[in-house]
Amino acid sequence: MSIIVDVAADGARSPLASARVKRVVTAVLRAEGVRNALVSIAFVSAREIARLNKRHLAHAGSTDVISFGLGAGKKRSAAHPVIGDIYIAPDVARANAMRFGRGVREELARLLIHGTLHVLGHDHPNGTDRTTSPMWRRQERLLSSAAIRRAFSSAREP
Repeated sequence: MSIIVDVAADGARSPLASARVKRVVTAVLRAEGVRNALVSIAFVSAREIARLNKRHLAHAGSTDVISFGLGAGKKRSAAHPVIGDIYIAPDVARANAMRFGRGVREELARLLIHGTLHVLGHDHPNGTDRTTSPMWRRQERLLSSAAIRRAFSSAREP
């Protein structure tokens, strides 16, 4: 069994190196008990994520992260690996980081965790209840966990 994380930048630059992105997503998957997965991460422009948001979710405007999980919620095994795509708009993440008084790298790590949890089948309500939902609390625990901090700050990055 293996975890494969692919990272692409489709017209958008991320301040996180691909190696760091892979380590963060892999750490989340392992923390959630996943041993067999194929997850792609694409950094896209605000315009592209707005197009994806409209086409797939029927929402107008850009957003920071959109995730698609294939077979989310199925029993995880070699026969049923986790498969998913995560799209992140770094420009939207930068704006949100400034609005919430966070660093952009922290915000991107949060979005990687958030997107990965969605791929795994987790969900949250929209609106004000979002930040008190079990998924959001799990996301924040993972963000502050030692495994994610190690993955995020590893000195192995070029």
